Formats: sequence, C-alpha cells, structure tokens
Amino acid sequence: MEISSSVIRKLDRPVLTKDDVPYDASLVFNAGVCRFDGKYVMVFRNDYGDFYGCKFAGTSLGLAFSSDGVKWEVSENTLTYPDSPEIKRVYDPRLTVIEGEIYICFACDTRHGLMGGVGKLHNFTEIEVLSLLPPDNRNLALFPEKINGNFVMLERPMPVYSRGKDCFDMWVCESPDLKYWGNHRLVAGVEDIPFANDKIGPAAPPVKTSEGWLTLFHAVELDTSRGKNGWEDKWQKIYRAGVMLLDPENPSQVRGIYDKPLIVCDRDFETENGFRKDVIFPGGMIAEDGEVKIYYGASDTVECLAYADINDLISLCI
Repeated sequence: MEISSSVIRKLDRPVLTKDDVPYDASLVFNAGVCRFDGKYVMVFRNDYGDFYGCKFAGTSLGLAFSSDGVKWEVSENTLTYPDSPEIKRVYDPRLTVIEGEIYICFACDTRHGLMGGVGKLHNFTEIEVLSLLPPDNRNLALFPEKINGNFVMLERPMPVYSRGKDCFDMWVCESPDLKYWGNHRLVAGVEDIPFANDKIGPAAPPVKTSEGWLTLFHAVELDTSRGKNGWEDKWQKIYRAGVMLLDPENPSQVRGIYDKPLIVCDRDFETENGFRKDVIFPGGMIAEDGEVKIYYGASDTVECLAYADINDLISLCI
C-alpha cells in the first residue's frame, strides 16, 4: 500500500463527518477553510440522501466554525445563493480572504454545462455571485492577494472535445475586478506529473512563502484494471494530492514540483466504507507559525486534517 509523504502528519480521525451535521447529511467532504477574525471558518460540501443507491436528494453547502481548527461546530443553517432555473447545484467550495473579505470559489452544475464561479460570502449566510466562467471549467482557487495589480485565480478547463478524452490541465487567469477574467495561461499539464495520466487541477488556495507560492494540486490516475472501490461496480480513478512552488510575480511559471504524491488514502478512516475509494481532495491550507494545516476530503466521504512544516514542503519542491 502506498503511503503519504513522511513530511505529512495526519490527525488520527476525521475533523468532520455526517454525524457532526445537525441536518440530513450523507457525505461531508471537499471543504474550503480559512482563518477570519480570529477563528477558523469552514464551508463544506454535503451530499444528502441514499448513499448506497446513489440516489442523492441534493447537495448543500454547510458552514462550520472552530477556535482551534480541529474541533468544529456546524451551523444549523446552510449557505444560500441566488435562485436560478439554470443552476442545479453548487459544490466543492474554496475560501480565500482578500483585504478583509471572504471570497468563495465553487463548482456548479447547470442545465448547459459545468461552470466555475466566484462569489463573496455575506454575513455567513449567503453567497453573492460575482462571476461564472463559461462551461466546462471548475476547481477554481483564488490567490490571497493581488499580483501586479490584478486578482489571480487557478482554474481547470475541461476540453473533452478537443483532447478526445479526459486530459485536463491546470491554468491561471487574472481579473481587475473579480468579474471579468482573462490572460489565461497554462501552469502545468498532466504530462508534467509522474503520478497522473488523466487530469490535474487546483486544490487549496496557494500560500505565499519566501520562495514563491506554495500550491497544492490534485492529480488523477486512471487504472482500468481496478475493480470495485466504493459503491460502484468499478471505480477506476485514484486521486492524490501533490505540491508545487510557483513564481511569486508570475504564477504561471513553476519553480519546482515534488515528483511523488504528497497525500494519499492510507488510514482506515479514509478508506473504510468510503463512497469512492482512493480519493484525496485538498480544499484548504492555512499557514501559521511555520506550519500549515491542510484540510482535505477523503474518499468523497469525510473531511480530514494533516499538518506539515512549510520549509519541508518547499524543500520537496526545490
């Protein structure tokens, strides 16, 4: 069994499961996390309904708060967003604090394709949608400060038609106002990651360090020889977390990539009774006192936490 990098220290249990949620919940995962006004804030994806029949009733965005980043209290209310006949559901949030405001990136299924969106979190109750990217695009992650006067965001377009199959890469774009996005540039392709052959994409919003932007990503390997790994007869993909270092002034330039997986599913609580096995999806990374807290969804079922020294992660990339 493969294991996570030795620089990763995992908490010995999930930080959030369906049992912690005071309303209907089946799968609690892929959360965005930030530090705001002296407390930790989490927005998590909650799929609710029939787990084993995969007949989910819907998806909501739950909200939780913590004083230490480990023990979480879930709000009784879920986040709201503008009602639209076009949008079917919103999920996979990431949180970034910029100039004292919490911004949220999300994916949304619509009647005409899968879109990525950027919004502002108001009063911990509702999302003001600022922009929606054209289909198909998702896995957006905002940088926590402007670079050369513009907001900057990682993204993962999904060009199935032109590539002929799943072969998705990580890009970066910028905006003067969080509404209009342009100057799209490739950051890294699937071929740049030794442990991916299907797709890669942004994970948690990057963290600024003395050596550049410390950036997590998810990397997906397709193995057609795999059998049952979760509820499906065949779940053939493996999601791992990787880490790279981007140039501080031009984040489309990669300064270094660790050539092995950083985080994999290697704990019982990440693999037992999982909806989909072997899935790691980091959505939050918080730097404090030379250490980072990495929040990640495991097996599309629970939300987990790992720790690492910032300098250790930088050393892996360099």
